[in-house]
Amino acid sequence: MNNVLEFLEKTAETNALDTGVDDGRIRISWRELMEASQRIGTAVSKMTEPRRPVAILMEKSTKALSAMFGAVYAGCFYTMVEPTLPAERILEIFRVLSPEVVITDMIGRTALKGVPYTGKIACFKECLQQNADADLINQIRRSSRDIDILYCMFTSGSTGVPKGIVVSHRAVIDFVSHFSEEFQFTEQDRIGNQAPFDFDVSVKDIYTSVFTGASLILIPQRLFSTPPRLLDYLCGKRVNTLIWAVSALTLISSLKGLQYRVPVDIKRVMFSGEVMPAKQLRMWQEALPDAEFINLYGPTETTCNCTYYRIHRVFADNEKIPIGKPFPGRKLFLLDEAGNLISERDKMGEICVAGESLSEGYFCAKEETEKRFCKWIDGQRFYRSGDLGYLGSDGEFYYVGRKDFQVKIMGRRIEPEEVEYVLNQMEGVEKSCCLVNKKRSQLLAYYCGEAEEKDLRRHLRERLPVYMIPQKLIRIERIPVNKNGKTDRTQIEAL
Repeated sequence: MNNVLEFLEKTAETNALDTGVDDGRIRISWRELMEASQRIGTAVSKMTEPRRPVAILMEKSTKALSAMFGAVYAGCFYTMVEPTLPAERILEIFRVLSPEVVITDMIGRTALKGVPYTGKIACFKECLQQNADADLINQIRRSSRDIDILYCMFTSGSTGVPKGIVVSHRAVIDFVSHFSEEFQFTEQDRIGNQAPFDFDVSVKDIYTSVFTGASLILIPQRLFSTPPRLLDYLCGKRVNTLIWAVSALTLISSLKGLQYRVPVDIKRVMFSGEVMPAKQLRMWQEALPDAEFINLYGPTETTCNCTYYRIHRVFADNEKIPIGKPFPGRKLFLLDEAGNLISERDKMGEICVAGESLSEGYFCAKEETEKRFCKWIDGQRFYRSGDLGYLGSDGEFYYVGRKDFQVKIMGRRIEPEEVEYVLNQMEGVEKSCCLVNKKRSQLLAYYCGEAEEKDLRRHLRERLPVYMIPQKLIRIERIPVNKNGKTDRTQIEAL
């Protein structure tokens, strides 16, 4: 198959009346999702040309998902834009993307008022009333290619301008095919979606459901501020699979949510985005002894994930959880600072990825694309992740931290994430974040939990060299996370 819509149509045929998507307010079948998407696709195709970007300014919902597939039926690629984003951020995305069409609803229209957008606005409700034109849809499909862009997802750029990562149909088809097969997803599964639609973790939720017929249960963002309500929702919807950011899982375990209620239907817990603290993982393992736990790793530029590690045992606090081995069709290797291949075990280098499902690069950013997507002498294309890691003596890959987090203080190179790793082992520390005050060349550590500073310092002195011990240890009520569920370092820096 060459287009993700072929999977949607196949599932809509074989599982027509089964629940496709349930967002807590609206529940629709696979057939209803396909038909709604075709109506929207017909309307959008009359407003723009194929292979053009379509922005979708809507909150995560069943409706937003049909708008996404509607853009694809029009032969276009979509970019999800959260209406809660600041107007300046939306404007920056639009400057890069230059969408001819924005699909939106009443909430999105309110957000659009603060943005000087002069393109076409497709009202979701009006598009949904359009009759589907099968001939037009089929004509668009005949001219489509598997290398056509499916979506453009924006992440923060080092220059302050957001980067749009473009991913093709083929990249998603290859990755999700391996992903679904490796972890044996079926139509009986019920996937609890945590991630916003503009975050690539959601790609696994959405397309694994579409490819296999598994029900997609969208979890409202508001529930993550109240773990008991979140757990009630998971139990009530009989969710059996979590593909979540680490911070979302640790939010529940660190706030004693699993003591309130255990979501007993869950059989598969997959996590990514940050390093999972071993003690938080143990809480989940104790609560769900029969569930499978998988550590996933991979930047957005590699289409979701490039490695996985099945967790078959309990890890001690002083052990690192591997990121594992590459998915089929992928190759992982390490380069040193001079760009030479590292063949030794346990030697740290930059993680690079080659093979299937690499992004096409950054939208309208040729220079940045050429900087991060490189070619060997033999022409093989690979991506330089900017992540540091090593191949352990056990044959598994391990993640160490970000190259751009790496700092030097008094001439000594320091990995802040290594300090966090040691802090998170401490009894009484729920979570930590290590930052650098560049003006004063000081290492700062923020943490939440009941641990006392004197005990923390003793713990650090026993495990780290003196130059890696933070000058300040600051206890805060909670470690803030961004909307994607990752630690919000910018917000902490502003404290």
